[in-house]
Amino acid sequence: MIEGLNPAFIFLLGALLVPITSGIVRSVIMLSIPVVALIQLYTMGLGVWGQYEFLGLSIEMTRIDPLARVFATIFCIAAFIGTIFALHVKDTIQHFIAVIYMGAALGAVFAGDMITLFVYWELTAISSVFLIWASRTERAYKAGMRYLIIQVSSGVILLGGIILYYQDTGSIAFEYLGLGSLATGVILVAFGIKACFPFLHNWMQDAYPEATVTGTVILSAFTTKLAIYALARAYPGTDILIPIGGVMTVFPIFFAVLENDLRRVLTYSLNNQLGFMVVGIGIGTELSLNGTAAHAFAHILYKSLLFMCMGAVLFRTGTIKASELGGLYKSMPVTTVFCIIGAMSIAAFPLTGGFISKAMIQSAAGDGGMLVIWLVMLFASAGVMDHSGIKIPYFTFFAHDSGKRVKEAPLNMLIAMGIAAFLCIAIGVFPDALYAILPYEPTYHPYTASHVITSLQLLFFAILAFALLIRYKIYPPELRSTNLDFDWFYRVPLKNLMLAIGRLIAIVWAWVSATANDAVQKIITATADTHGYGKVMARTTSSGVAVTIIVAVLGFVVVFFYR
Repeated sequence: MIEGLNPAFIFLLGALLVPITSGIVRSVIMLSIPVVALIQLYTMGLGVWGQYEFLGLSIEMTRIDPLARVFATIFCIAAFIGTIFALHVKDTIQHFIAVIYMGAALGAVFAGDMITLFVYWELTAISSVFLIWASRTERAYKAGMRYLIIQVSSGVILLGGIILYYQDTGSIAFEYLGLGSLATGVILVAFGIKACFPFLHNWMQDAYPEATVTGTVILSAFTTKLAIYALARAYPGTDILIPIGGVMTVFPIFFAVLENDLRRVLTYSLNNQLGFMVVGIGIGTELSLNGTAAHAFAHILYKSLLFMCMGAVLFRTGTIKASELGGLYKSMPVTTVFCIIGAMSIAAFPLTGGFISKAMIQSAAGDGGMLVIWLVMLFASAGVMDHSGIKIPYFTFFAHDSGKRVKEAPLNMLIAMGIAAFLCIAIGVFPDALYAILPYEPTYHPYTASHVITSLQLLFFAILAFALLIRYKIYPPELRSTNLDFDWFYRVPLKNLMLAIGRLIAIVWAWVSATANDAVQKIITATADTHGYGKVMARTTSSGVAVTIIVAVLGFVVVFFYR
């Protein structure tokens, strides 16, 4: 491989070949890009490349360390799986943009300075919106515009924080920042927007369900995990992240239970899983940071798998509403099996990826004596089982028979789902393979009797609770409805406030304009009264009088300034 070549450049350069090729040639190129990038990643090893000075700033284009390597590895794997899933798509723009987007996310992971990070940060925002607009619907266009505003705003805030940080420290190195100044607080907000912190999260539930069938799969893997990587890099051990992450694990559960759109259910579930990672970063121990990295790795696999399953259902049936689905196991049996595997993994069943990753974060909380946050995560784990582990497969493939008889998912979709399902189980059965690439020396052993028994008790209790709620018709029914989230405050009160402010500004501006206009008119009138034709200031004056006036003025100036 080429010495020192940033693996992200393989994506960005490879993207240039997408528009000028087609058919099998394009497919081979797109599938080769993540494979070649992954090989390049491990050929390069650990180190720093692409260091130079620019306008007095120390730029570090490529830094590969254990933390960057684990995120880059799963990004390449996700890119490969997502590409297979999208092979049936004939839209050149979608393919081109997807490769650019994946390369930008990978480039951000390798950034050793915050200017490079900012460039890739904004490139992910600008490129990813086209995966939403590619749906070519009015809803997708509006959601995409809102998404773009939020994502670009995150970048602008990040740039502001970088400038403040440089003024404070004279450095732009992307390393541990901590929360000790206004600058680092601003940067944390920028990362928090992309990581879907509470009250900053609605862009995801708004935009992801409106993306294309394949676009949602790709979006779910990169944007938020890039933010998790950035937080893990800059803010490990930042205490405030623990309660923030705890809230993130809990509040999406209630929205997911009520939601009828199953892709939106998965976005709430995604938000919930990000909360576990944020807690791990906040705890800041080697075990918790290993857990965050491992959970991000496993999460990308099982969440991509679930989004692919729902995408296949949408592709075949034309709907993703739980109220309109059911009984699809008869016509889509393979997709059903893959969905169950993804559901088991997100619910952290033993022998799945979710089991060997999430437990590391919970154990770190327990080891640190953080009983409250440990209980919060325990409750959140049970909630995940209900809204993703059971609700998604149950209402899609079982429940009542919707009468829909469709074909199984296309072969390329099944292959992509099969790879993701295999990896979900593989890292669950052989966790050491994942633990070997984690940032710190692995010391955790997931398969202890107490851990397995406790997990099974929790899972079976959640299953029993779901069954009883369904049996006695207590579980919220799947209805066509719009569930209000925090974005209601943006859409109604904030909108009305901005309109009111706009009206107030218009009133003030009208008053200022009228007052200024009156003043100008008075000046014009006064000037006309004294300087108009035949007026006193317009009369002719003899030369002697004029000279006398000039001498008098000159004398006054001399006396005043030189006295």
